[in-house]
Amino acid sequence: MTTALRLPLRQDLTTTQRTENRALSAARAPGERSIARLKSLRIPHKARCSPARMTAIAAAVFTLDRQR
Repeated sequence: MTTALRLPLRQDLTTTQRTENRALSAARAPGERSIARLKSLRIPHKARCSPARMTAIAAAVFTLDRQR
């Protein structure tokens, strides 16, 4: 997993480092939004089905969230 670059003590990030952090956060945002949507709907808590079916449901929510 790639993480964002941290700010050095009493220094600023370079323009390149800021650009890399923005690109990383833009790539992570859709996945984080989809997970938040699953949690807010409480789908994993309410579901009474097999874990394999929950994987398919999670994939469907992720796909629908990406199309917004």
